[in-house]
Amino acid sequence: MVRFSEYMNGQKLLPIIQTGCPETGVAITQAMHAAGIDLVEVVLRHDSSIAVLEAIKSAMPNLKVGAGTIIDTPILKDALNAGADYIVTPAVTPKLLDALVQSGVPVLPGVSNTSDIALAYQAGFREMKLFPANLAGGINFLNGVKSVFRECQFCPTGGINGDNFTDFLALQNVFAVGGTWVVDQKQVESKNWQAITDACKVVL
Repeated sequence: MVRFSEYMNGQKLLPIIQTGCPETGVAITQAMHAAGIDLVEVVLRHDSSIAVLEAIKSAMPNLKVGAGTIIDTPILKDALNAGADYIVTPAVTPKLLDALVQSGVPVLPGVSNTSDIALAYQAGFREMKLFPANLAGGINFLNGVKSVFRECQFCPTGGINGDNFTDFLALQNVFAVGGTWVVDQKQVESKNWQAITDACKVVL
């Protein structure tokens, strides 16, 4: 099983693209790529999210484009059929974990408590997304589980922002952080793509 951190190739930010407009999704991704981002996550939270993922992959075929918000096997199948390079989930179930193991692509399963971590661990995963990180205990939780799940590394997402991302990245069991804070909606509306590029550079 591919370690997700290796798949990210040293990238410390898992940037989340959340839009229902394919053209906007491509523009945001291009702005991120200009900062040095080579891997992005498109969250499937809109009816047209699959179209956004396909548009980004078509416009930037050398970029790693993953699908997030995968909550069940039908959505997983749709994402894989659309060409998702990797999968991110907000949560785990035994059935979903089985499908993820068999998906044939890198996976970052989402966990929010010790039971979730144990489930993902038993399925063979050693790197996971802590979500929502701020409500799941954040830094205190991650410090609390590091001696119990010694092989596990995390990518906290949810509540991560420009003020606290460095605190999370300083933890021994954190390999990256995820979030949408680098994409300010006002900048998107004004098509200030340079601002998104600059925000990504701060993290990288």
